[in-house]
Amino acid sequence: MKKKNLIKELLLELEYTITHQTDDLSVFVIDKEVDGIKNLVIAYSEPILIIEQFLFEIKNESLFMYKNLLKKNRDIVHGAFVLDDSGTKVIFRDTLQTENLDKNELEASLNSLSLLLSEYSKEIVEFSKN
Repeated sequence: MKKKNLIKELLLELEYTITHQTDDLSVFVIDKEVDGIKNLVIAYSEPILIIEQFLFEIKNESLFMYKNLLKKNRDIVHGAFVLDDSGTKVIFRDTLQTENLDKNELEASLNSLSLLLSEYSKEIVEFSKN
């Protein structure tokens, strides 16, 4: 339970709003709309922390879209674009080891998502429309 409490403390220190948490503190849903983060899911499953932000649903598959997402993956410092199990939803996903998890590491991962959203939002919106 100690690590789960640490995760919650770090999220609050980083000024994220926890909109939902499971009773056992293994899953959190957080927001920080000023950074473009809404309904981001953080799941703790020893020995990793999984961070996922739904970005958009694929309406029409296109080679152009997939190629651009893969190219952009190369620029993302932490995390990557992934597809869900159905292959219809694009998600930002990152995983962190929890053994030595600290505030700087979690912050870097979340900042990577914020930076991605600010730099690449126009493309994400376009992909979500098509």
